Amino acid sequence: MSRPKNLQIFSGTSHPALAGAIAKELGLNLTPIDISRFACGEIYTKPSHSVRGQDVYIVQTATERVNEDLMELFIMIDAMKRSFARKVTVVLPHFGYARQDRVATPREPISAKVMANLISAAGADHLIAVHFHSDQTQGFFPFPVDNLNPRKLFADHIKRKKLKDPVIVATDAGAAKEAGRFANLLDYPLAILTKKRPRFNVAEVTSVVGDVEGKTCILYDDMIDTAGSVCAAHQALMEHGANPDIYLIATHAVFSEPASTRLKTTGFKEVMVADTIPIPARKEFSGLKVISVAPMLARVIRAIHENKSVTSAI
Repeated sequence: MSRPKNLQIFSGTSHPALAGAIAKELGLNLTPIDISRFACGEIYTKPSHSVRGQDVYIVQTATERVNEDLMELFIMIDAMKRSFARKVTVVLPHFGYARQDRVATPREPISAKVMANLISAAGADHLIAVHFHSDQTQGFFPFPVDNLNPRKLFADHIKRKKLKDPVIVATDAGAAKEAGRFANLLDYPLAILTKKRPRFNVAEVTSVVGDVEGKTCILYDDMIDTAGSVCAAHQALMEHGANPDIYLIATHAVFSEPASTRLKTTGFKEVMVADTIPIPARKEFSGLKVISVAPMLARVIRAIHENKSVTSAI
């Protein structure tokens, strides 16, 4: 496959491995960029080569240093626009602040909207994201957004296992719609957990809706933060007679402490995540399976660059 012309891939400091893998899939090298800090901590960025008239793709994700990652992204976008890039597309595999997408209780901010405004104000023309926390987040941006979903990648992996009596389990009512899509893709039944949150990062499962007794359960969600919800879900499924081999699938491995410890001690048969966020060695554990979204993102970038359908590229 030919190399795309007039296309440059840049990487922020948050996930150079993913950016490099995307560029390799496209037959390109990452274009060098100077990213440094002043003594006071201010961020400085400058593309090392001309981007005038080029289609620029900036790969930056939200890690555990989410605020640094986003500020770095804003400044990179501005540098590209002021260097006369023809079009600036942000490739944001994990969108930080995604869960703050509505006013759930009085006086709360909609921080996801604030982040969208800042990305737009910096000068981005287009956004490629992976599995927003809620689909309506696309409406926060004043320009086109491609919200990709890696469910087919996970489905292919699960199919190869030929599990006995599988059932997809939504971790809560909010995840039921997306879990239902995943269940339909595999032609598996669906069960739903209901839960309450007495405070942030604490979840209590209150009931299980659906037949899980003797079944091989596959928990499905968009992210794992502290893993409190999914570990509580594991316990609830065991109490309802599920097969002890319980699988967990989530797109974004946020893995805030003590997620890795919880997942390791809870005893999931396998935890499948995408590589939208880099996982440092200290957070890895036995049974963790990481599936790369680089080929999917590269196909989408090529399709966009060639004015072809993105849907057929996923």
